Amino acid sequence: MITFNAEKREKAGKGAARACRREGRIPAVIYGGKQEPLMVSLHPVELEKALEEKGFYQSDIEVVLDGKKIKVVCKDVQFHPVSDRPIHVDFMRK
Repeated sequence: MITFNAEKREKAGKGAARACRREGRIPAVIYGGKQEPLMVSLHPVELEKALEEKGFYQSDIEVVLDGKKIKVVCKDVQFHPVSDRPIHVDFMRK
C-alpha cells in the first residue's frame, strides 16, 4: 500500500497549480465516488519514490488528508516535457 501525506489546496486552475509548484509541491486532484473533486498537493519526494515502484498505476493508494484516509487509484500523472518530473496527478476514489 502506497501512502501519501497530502495538503489541501484552496484554489483550482493553472495559476493555483503554478503557485503550488513554486512552493515545492505537486498539485493533484481526487475525484469520483459521487463526491466533489478534492484539490490537494503532494510532496515531490514521496511521489517520485512511489512512481519508481513496479505497478504504481495498479496499486492501492492511500491519501492522508487532515488525518482522514482516502483510498484511491492513480488515473494519470502528467510529466514535464523536458525534465520528465511529475507536474500533476489525477486520483480516483475507490
